[in-house]
Amino acid sequence: MTIKNDHYTYRITWSAEDNEYVGLCAEFPSLSWLAKEPEAALKGTRKLVAEVTEDMKKNGKKIPEPLANRRYSGKFMLRVLPEVHKGLAIKAAEEGVSLNRLAAVKLGM
Repeated sequence: MTIKNDHYTYRITWSAEDNEYVGLCAEFPSLSWLAKEPEAALKGTRKLVAEVTEDMKKNGKKIPEPLANRRYSGKFMLRVLPEVHKGLAIKAAEEGVSLNRLAAVKLGM
């Protein structure tokens, strides 16, 4: 069982602890699938997500929207300690850029 037109965000990585590849899905952080080959880890993870979403449908639970389908404004609020704010403002002034520009460049690294 797999989801048709599956738009979820998957990642395959090596697990040294398990000595296998682990498949993960960003929208379902509690799910994972271990396999000897990366392709099998992806296939297993997708199958698991399909089973979980089917179960969620049957039980009337809200299914997470794929990250790829969401719209992003490019804006978000970030709270930092006042000392950090001051330090960043000074750094931005020294570089001759706005605080917003400095933060965007640092976050984009």
